[in-house]
Amino acid sequence: MTDHKTAEAVLKKYDRESNTAHYTGLPQKIIAAIAITFSIFQLYTATFGILDAQLQRAVHLGFGLALAYLLYPCRRAWTRDHFFHPIDVLFAVLGAAAPAYIVLQYRELVTRAGSATTADIVVGGIGILLVIEAARRVVGLPMVTVVLCFLAYAFLGPYMPGVLAHRGLSLEQLISHLYYTTEGIFGIPLGVSSTFIFLFILFGAYLESTGLGKFFIDLANAVAGWASGGPAKVAVLSSGLMGTVSGSSVANVVGTGSLTIPMMKKLGYHPNFAGAVEAAASTGGQLMPPVMGAAAFLMAEFVGVSYIEVVKAAAIPALLYFTGVWLGVHFEAKRKQLKGIPRHELPNPLTLIKERGHLAIPLVVIVYLLVSGYTPMRAALVAIVLSIACAMLRKSTRMKPIEIIYGLERGAKAVLGVLIACAAAGIIIGVVTKTGVGLRLASGLIEMAGGMLLPAMFFTMITAIVLGMGVPTTANYVITSTIAAPALVQMGVPILAAHMFVFYFGIIADVTPPVALAAYAGAGISGGNALKTGVHASKLAVAAFIIPYIFVLSPVILMVDATPLTLVMATLSALLGMVAVSSALCGFLADHCRLYERALLVGAGLLMIKPGGTTDLIGCAIFAAILALQYTRVKKAA
Repeated sequence: MTDHKTAEAVLKKYDRESNTAHYTGLPQKIIAAIAITFSIFQLYTATFGILDAQLQRAVHLGFGLALAYLLYPCRRAWTRDHFFHPIDVLFAVLGAAAPAYIVLQYRELVTRAGSATTADIVVGGIGILLVIEAARRVVGLPMVTVVLCFLAYAFLGPYMPGVLAHRGLSLEQLISHLYYTTEGIFGIPLGVSSTFIFLFILFGAYLESTGLGKFFIDLANAVAGWASGGPAKVAVLSSGLMGTVSGSSVANVVGTGSLTIPMMKKLGYHPNFAGAVEAAASTGGQLMPPVMGAAAFLMAEFVGVSYIEVVKAAAIPALLYFTGVWLGVHFEAKRKQLKGIPRHELPNPLTLIKERGHLAIPLVVIVYLLVSGYTPMRAALVAIVLSIACAMLRKSTRMKPIEIIYGLERGAKAVLGVLIACAAAGIIIGVVTKTGVGLRLASGLIEMAGGMLLPAMFFTMITAIVLGMGVPTTANYVITSTIAAPALVQMGVPILAAHMFVFYFGIIADVTPPVALAAYAGAGISGGNALKTGVHASKLAVAAFIIPYIFVLSPVILMVDATPLTLVMATLSALLGMVAVSSALCGFLADHCRLYERALLVGAGLLMIKPGGTTDLIGCAIFAAILALQYTRVKKAA
C-alpha cells in the first residue's frame, strides 16, 4: 500500500488548495479559533436568518482572507511551526479589516451610494488587491493572470480593436463597482459561497469524519472486487460514491487511489492505466450530484432555476459518464484476462451495511429534503446535524465532542479554495457587467463560428478546457458561463444545457493532457508516466467529451422537455452507445476488435448516444452485427 506520507505529498504537489502550512502551539490554536468561529457564524446565520446580502458576504470574505493569509504563507521558506511570519499576520489583519469596513460603514455606504469618498476608494483598492494576492496563494497564477487581463481590459477599452472597444473606466469607477456593489467581488459567486457552498462543504467534512469514505471503499470492494479487473471497478464505484460529498478531483484521487491503485497494480494493470482509472473516476466525482464541485449552486443562481433542477439534469449524464469509465475498465480486464479478488478475501456487503450503513443516511435524507422543496441551505443544515446524530448510533462510529469541534475547523479550512476563487471570479464578472464585454465576446464567437452551432460548441469546448487547465472548477465555470455560454444561448440552446456544456468541459480539463492534474496525481501514486496516464484517462473519460454535445443538440437526457418514455428510451440508447464507444477505444468487445470493427463501433456508438429513433436503430443494427460477428469468430476459434 502507498503510505500516508506519500499520498499527502502527492496531494500537496498537485492540489494547491491542500498545500497549507502546518503550525503547532499558539499559532495552531489561533487558526483553530478563527476557523471554528467562522463555522459558527455560518451555522448561526443559516439557522436564524442570513444578514443583508453585502453584510453576509463581507463577513464571509473577512474570515476567508484572514485564514487564507495565515494558512498559505507568502514564502514557504519563511514558514515555522511555532510562529506566523509578520508579513502574513499584516496581510491577515488587512484581509479581515477591509471587508469589516463595509460592515462598520454599511449605513453610510448605502446612503452615499454612487459618490465614494477618498477613504472608500483607498479601502476598496486595498480589498481588491488583497483578493488578488489571496488568489495567487490559494488558487494559483493562472487564475490571477485571467483576473489581471480583465482588469487591464477595463482600463484599455478605448485602445482595443473592433467589437472589444469600449469607453474605458476610471480607477474610481472600477473600485466602486467591484467593491461596493453586489456585481463585483460581493456578487453572486461569493453570495452562493457564503450560504449554500459553505454548508455543503461542512457537511462533507463531517461525513468524512464519521468514516463514510472508508465505508464507501469497503462497500465497493464487497460489491465489485470479485469481478474481472475487480480493484479497477472498485476505484470507479468508490470514486463515484465519494463524489457525492467531495468536490475535488485531486483530493478524490489521493483519498481512494492510495488504496485502489496498489490493488490494481498487484492484479496486473500497468501503472499508467491504474493511475488513469482513478483519475478518470475521481474527476467524474465533480459531475456526480449532489455536490458537483460546488459549481452546481452557482449554476442554479445563474440559470435561475432551483438547485434540485440542476441535480436532476446532472443525474443521467453522470450515470453515462461512470458507465463509460466502468466499461473501459471491464473491456481492458477482459482483453488482458485479469481476474478479480477471491471472494473469501472480501468483506461481506450485508455485514458492512449492518455495521456502518447508518453513516449514509444523511446523504439519502439530504436528497429527499431537496426533492421535497427544502432550500439547499436548510437541507444542508439538517444533514449536518443528522450526520453527527447518525454517527452516534453505534459505538464504533461515535464521534467525541472534540471531534465535532474539529469538524467545524476542517469545514472552514476546506471552503477557502472555493471562497477565494469565488471572490476573484467576482472581479471578472464585475468587469464584464461594467464594460459589456460578455455580449461582445459572445457575438464574436458566433461570428467566428459562421453562425453554425457545432463550430461554436467546439470553440466553447476549447475555451473551457484551456481555462480548466489552471483554474479551479468553480472559477472556471464562472468565467466560461459569463463569456462562452451566452453565445450558445443566443443560438437557441436551452440555457441549462448551455451552462452544463461549459461546466463539463471545465471539469474534464483535469484529465486532458498536457495539464491534467488528476492524472498527474494518479501517476504520482502509481509510479507511472504522467503524460501516458493522462492519455489513458482521456480515453476512459471519453463520455465527458461526447455527452455535452448530445445534450446540447437534444436536451432530453437533461430532463428538459422530456416525457418518461423519451427519457427511458434516450437513456437506454445512450448506455448501449457507451458500450460500443468504450469497446472501440479499448479494442475488445466479445473478441479483439479489428481496425474496421473499431471504426464501425465508434460510429454505431455515436448514433445511439444521440437521441433519435432512426439513428438509434441504425446504430443498434451495426452494433448487433459486429457483436454477432465476434461471437462467431470466438466460437470458431474455440
